[in-house]
Amino acid sequence: MGRITDTVKTLLIINVIFFVGTLTLGDTAFRLFALWFPKNENFQIWQIITHMFMHGNTTHIFFNMFALYMFGSHMENSIGQKKFLFIYFSAGLGAVAFQLLFTYFQFMPGYQAFIDAGLANDQILDLFRGTSTINLSSYDIDASEKVIENFKDAYHTPMVGASGAIFGVLAAFAVVYPNLPLYLMFIPVPIKAKYLIGGYFLFDLYSGIMGEAVLGPSNVAHWAHIGGAVIGFITMWYWKKNSFNQNRWN
Repeated sequence: MGRITDTVKTLLIINVIFFVGTLTLGDTAFRLFALWFPKNENFQIWQIITHMFMHGNTTHIFFNMFALYMFGSHMENSIGQKKFLFIYFSAGLGAVAFQLLFTYFQFMPGYQAFIDAGLANDQILDLFRGTSTINLSSYDIDASEKVIENFKDAYHTPMVGASGAIFGVLAAFAVVYPNLPLYLMFIPVPIKAKYLIGGYFLFDLYSGIMGEAVLGPSNVAHWAHIGGAVIGFITMWYWKKNSFNQNRWN
Protein backbone atom coordinates (compact mmCIF):
# COMPACT_ATOMS: atom_id res chain seq x y z
CA MET A 1 0.00 0.00 0.00
CA GLY A 2 3.00 2.34 -0.28
CA ARG A 3 5.03 4.35 2.20
CA ILE A 4 3.55 4.81 5.66
CA THR A 5 2.47 8.40 6.32
CA ASP A 6 3.49 10.38 9.38
CA THR A 7 -0.10 10.53 10.65
CA VAL A 8 -0.60 6.78 10.49
CA LYS A 9 2.82 6.26 12.05
CA THR A 10 1.84 8.54 14.94
CA LEU A 11 -1.45 6.69 15.47
CA LEU A 12 0.40 3.37 15.48
CA ILE A 13 2.89 4.65 18.05
CA ILE A 14 0.18 6.03 20.34
CA ASN A 15 -1.71 2.74 20.22
CA VAL A 16 1.44 0.77 21.05
CA ILE A 17 2.28 3.14 23.93
CA PHE A 18 -1.20 2.69 25.36
CA PHE A 19 -0.91 -1.08 24.98
CA VAL A 20 2.45 -1.21 26.76
CA GLY A 21 1.00 1.03 29.46
CA THR A 22 -1.92 -1.36 29.81
CA LEU A 23 0.46 -4.28 30.31
CA THR A 24 2.19 -2.26 33.02
CA LEU A 25 -0.84 -0.82 34.83
CA GLY A 26 -3.24 -3.70 34.26
CA ASP A 27 -6.78 -3.17 35.56
CA THR A 28 -6.01 0.43 36.51
CA ALA A 29 -5.48 1.32 32.85
CA PHE A 30 -8.78 -0.27 31.84
CA ARG A 31 -10.60 1.43 34.71
CA LEU A 32 -9.27 4.84 33.65
CA PHE A 33 -9.16 4.67 29.86
CA ALA A 34 -11.58 2.00 28.60
CA LEU A 35 -15.11 3.23 27.85
CA TRP A 36 -17.57 2.16 30.55
CA PHE A 37 -21.34 2.35 30.40
CA PRO A 38 -22.35 5.76 31.82
CA LYS A 39 -24.17 4.15 34.77
CA ASN A 40 -20.91 2.51 35.86
CA GLU A 41 -18.90 4.43 38.47
CA ASN A 42 -15.76 4.01 36.32
CA PHE A 43 -17.21 6.11 33.48
CA GLN A 44 -15.34 9.33 32.66
CA ILE A 45 -15.98 11.65 29.72
CA TRP A 46 -12.42 11.35 28.36
CA GLN A 47 -12.95 7.62 27.80
CA ILE A 48 -14.94 8.49 24.67
CA ILE A 49 -11.54 9.21 23.07
CA THR A 50 -9.05 7.16 25.09
CA HIS A 51 -10.85 3.85 24.52
CA MET A 52 -9.86 4.11 20.83
CA PHE A 53 -6.24 3.53 21.85
CA MET A 54 -6.89 0.67 24.28
CA HIS A 55 -6.74 -3.00 23.29
CA GLY A 56 -7.55 -6.18 25.15
CA ASN A 57 -4.69 -8.39 24.02
CA THR A 58 -1.89 -8.83 21.48
CA THR A 59 -4.15 -10.31 18.80
CA HIS A 60 -6.61 -7.43 19.16
CA ILE A 61 -4.02 -4.70 18.66
CA PHE A 62 -2.14 -6.61 15.94
CA PHE A 63 -5.11 -6.94 13.59
CA ASN A 64 -6.30 -3.39 14.21
CA MET A 65 -2.86 -1.92 13.61
CA PHE A 66 -2.29 -4.14 10.59
CA ALA A 67 -5.51 -2.82 9.02
CA LEU A 68 -4.52 0.76 9.88
CA TYR A 69 -1.10 0.20 8.31
CA MET A 70 -2.52 -1.42 5.16
CA PHE A 71 -5.28 1.10 4.44
CA GLY A 72 -4.56 4.24 6.47
CA SER A 73 -1.61 5.63 4.53
CA HIS A 74 -3.30 4.98 1.21
CA MET A 75 -6.39 6.87 2.38
CA GLU A 76 -4.40 9.78 3.81
CA ASN A 77 -2.44 10.15 0.58
CA SER A 78 -5.76 10.24 -1.30
CA ILE A 79 -7.79 12.66 0.81
CA GLY A 80 -5.21 14.56 2.88
CA GLN A 81 -4.31 14.54 6.56
CA LYS A 82 -7.17 16.67 7.89
CA LYS A 83 -9.91 14.69 6.20
CA PHE A 84 -8.27 11.40 7.10
CA LEU A 85 -8.16 12.38 10.78
CA PHE A 86 -11.74 13.61 10.58
CA ILE A 87 -12.91 10.25 9.26
CA TYR A 88 -10.81 8.33 11.79
CA PHE A 89 -12.09 10.14 14.87
CA SER A 90 -15.64 10.77 13.70
CA ALA A 91 -15.96 7.06 12.89
CA GLY A 92 -14.59 6.29 16.35
CA LEU A 93 -17.25 8.55 17.88
CA GLY A 94 -19.90 6.97 15.67
CA ALA A 95 -18.81 3.60 17.01
CA VAL A 96 -19.32 4.93 20.56
CA ALA A 97 -22.82 6.18 19.73
CA PHE A 98 -23.93 2.89 18.14
CA GLN A 99 -22.39 0.68 20.84
CA LEU A 100 -23.73 2.74 23.75
CA LEU A 101 -27.19 2.74 22.20
CA PHE A 102 -27.03 -1.04 21.88
CA THR A 103 -25.74 -1.32 25.45
CA TYR A 104 -28.55 0.93 26.66
CA PHE A 105 -31.11 -1.46 25.17
CA GLN A 106 -29.31 -4.34 26.92
CA PHE A 107 -29.23 -2.49 30.23
CA MET A 108 -32.71 -0.99 30.52
CA PRO A 109 -34.98 -4.09 30.62
CA GLY A 110 -33.08 -5.55 33.58
CA TYR A 111 -32.75 -2.18 35.27
CA GLN A 112 -36.48 -1.53 34.89
CA ALA A 113 -37.27 -5.00 36.32
CA PHE A 114 -35.33 -4.12 39.48
CA ILE A 115 -37.05 -0.72 39.67
CA ASP A 116 -40.47 -2.35 39.25
CA ALA A 117 -39.61 -4.77 42.05
CA GLY A 118 -39.17 -1.81 44.40
CA LEU A 119 -35.40 -1.25 44.46
CA ALA A 120 -34.00 2.27 44.26
CA ASN A 121 -31.31 3.27 41.75
CA ASP A 122 -28.53 3.35 44.40
CA GLN A 123 -29.58 -0.08 45.70
CA ILE A 124 -29.36 -1.55 42.21
CA LEU A 125 -25.92 -0.11 41.57
CA ASP A 126 -24.72 -1.28 45.00
CA LEU A 127 -25.65 -4.82 43.96
CA PHE A 128 -23.19 -4.61 41.07
CA ARG A 129 -20.51 -2.94 43.14
CA GLY A 130 -20.68 -5.76 45.67
CA THR A 131 -21.48 -3.35 48.50
CA SER A 132 -25.16 -4.27 48.96
CA THR A 133 -26.64 -6.23 51.87
CA ILE A 134 -30.01 -6.63 50.16
CA ASN A 135 -31.55 -10.10 50.08
CA LEU A 136 -32.88 -10.38 46.54
CA SER A 137 -35.00 -13.41 47.41
CA SER A 138 -37.40 -11.07 49.18
CA TYR A 139 -38.05 -9.18 45.91
CA ASP A 140 -40.12 -10.34 42.96
CA ILE A 141 -37.80 -9.70 40.00
CA ASP A 142 -39.90 -10.18 36.87
CA ALA A 143 -37.10 -10.80 34.36
CA SER A 144 -35.56 -13.80 32.62
CA GLU A 145 -32.01 -14.98 33.29
CA LYS A 146 -31.03 -13.68 29.84
CA VAL A 147 -32.35 -10.21 30.63
CA ILE A 148 -30.45 -10.12 33.91
CA GLU A 149 -27.31 -11.45 32.21
CA ASN A 150 -27.51 -8.73 29.53
CA PHE A 151 -28.05 -6.16 32.27
CA LYS A 152 -24.93 -7.28 34.11
CA ASP A 153 -22.84 -7.45 30.93
CA ALA A 154 -23.86 -3.93 29.95
CA TYR A 155 -22.81 -2.61 33.33
CA HIS A 156 -19.56 -4.53 33.72
CA THR A 157 -18.13 -4.78 30.18
CA PRO A 158 -16.00 -1.85 28.95
CA MET A 159 -15.48 -0.95 25.30
CA VAL A 160 -11.90 -0.87 23.99
CA GLY A 161 -10.18 -0.77 20.63
CA ALA A 162 -9.58 1.22 17.46
CA SER A 163 -11.89 -1.04 15.46
CA GLY A 164 -14.68 1.52 15.05
CA ALA A 165 -12.30 4.16 13.73
CA ILE A 166 -10.59 1.66 11.43
CA PHE A 167 -13.89 0.37 10.07
CA GLY A 168 -14.65 3.97 9.16
CA VAL A 169 -11.39 4.11 7.22
CA LEU A 170 -12.19 0.79 5.51
CA ALA A 171 -15.67 1.96 4.51
CA ALA A 172 -14.22 5.22 3.16
CA PHE A 173 -11.63 3.20 1.22
CA ALA A 174 -14.40 1.16 -0.38
CA VAL A 175 -16.10 4.39 -1.51
CA VAL A 176 -12.94 5.87 -3.03
CA TYR A 177 -11.59 2.63 -4.53
CA PRO A 178 -14.63 0.35 -4.93
CA ASN A 179 -13.13 -1.77 -7.70
CA LEU A 180 -9.57 -2.06 -6.40
CA PRO A 181 -8.72 -5.78 -6.10
CA LEU A 182 -7.75 -6.90 -2.59
CA TYR A 183 -6.45 -10.23 -1.38
CA LEU A 184 -7.42 -12.08 1.76
CA MET A 185 -4.55 -13.67 3.64
CA PHE A 186 -3.96 -17.24 2.37
CA ILE A 187 -6.59 -16.84 -0.39
CA PRO A 188 -4.88 -15.97 -3.71
CA VAL A 189 -8.06 -14.72 -5.36
CA PRO A 190 -8.59 -10.96 -5.81
CA ILE A 191 -11.84 -9.52 -4.44
CA LYS A 192 -12.98 -5.99 -5.22
CA ALA A 193 -12.83 -3.66 -2.22
CA LYS A 194 -16.56 -2.94 -2.29
CA TYR A 195 -17.35 -6.65 -2.04
CA LEU A 196 -14.71 -7.60 0.53
CA ILE A 197 -15.30 -4.66 2.88
CA GLY A 198 -19.05 -4.68 2.24
CA GLY A 199 -19.19 -8.41 2.98
CA TYR A 200 -17.35 -7.94 6.26
CA PHE A 201 -19.84 -5.20 7.18
CA LEU A 202 -22.76 -7.55 6.48
CA PHE A 203 -21.21 -10.24 8.69
CA ASP A 204 -20.95 -7.67 11.49
CA LEU A 205 -24.52 -6.52 10.92
CA TYR A 206 -25.78 -10.11 11.10
CA SER A 207 -23.75 -10.75 14.25
CA GLY A 208 -25.01 -7.56 15.87
CA ILE A 209 -28.66 -8.33 15.13
CA MET A 210 -28.51 -12.04 15.99
CA GLY A 211 -26.16 -11.67 18.95
CA GLU A 212 -23.78 -14.36 17.72
CA ALA A 213 -20.33 -14.00 16.19
CA VAL A 214 -19.79 -15.23 12.63
CA LEU A 215 -16.15 -14.13 12.39
CA GLY A 216 -13.82 -13.63 15.34
CA PRO A 217 -14.35 -14.00 19.09
CA SER A 218 -17.74 -13.71 20.80
CA ASN A 219 -16.87 -10.53 22.72
CA VAL A 220 -16.54 -8.34 19.61
CA ALA A 221 -18.43 -5.02 19.78
CA HIS A 222 -20.23 -5.51 16.47
CA TRP A 223 -22.32 -2.36 16.78
CA ALA A 224 -19.15 -0.32 17.22
CA HIS A 225 -17.87 -1.72 13.91
CA ILE A 226 -21.21 -0.94 12.27
CA GLY A 227 -21.29 2.59 13.66
CA GLY A 228 -17.76 3.35 12.50
CA ALA A 229 -18.42 1.95 9.03
CA VAL A 230 -21.67 3.90 8.64
CA ILE A 231 -20.01 7.20 9.56
CA GLY A 232 -16.98 6.52 7.34
CA PHE A 233 -19.17 5.56 4.39
CA ILE A 234 -21.58 8.50 4.67
CA THR A 235 -18.78 11.03 5.16
CA MET A 236 -16.74 9.81 2.20
CA TRP A 237 -19.79 9.41 0.00
CA TYR A 238 -20.73 13.03 0.70
CA TRP A 239 -17.20 14.27 0.00
CA LYS A 240 -16.95 12.23 -3.17
CA LYS A 241 -20.28 13.55 -4.40
CA ASN A 242 -19.54 17.21 -3.63
CA SER A 243 -15.78 17.77 -3.51
CA PHE A 244 -14.10 15.40 -5.91
CA ASN A 245 -11.36 16.49 -8.25
CA GLN A 246 -9.18 14.29 -10.39
CA ASN A 247 -6.02 14.86 -8.39
CA ARG A 248 -6.77 15.14 -4.68
CA TRP A 249 -9.39 15.78 -2.03
CA ASN A 250 -9.11 19.36 -0.77
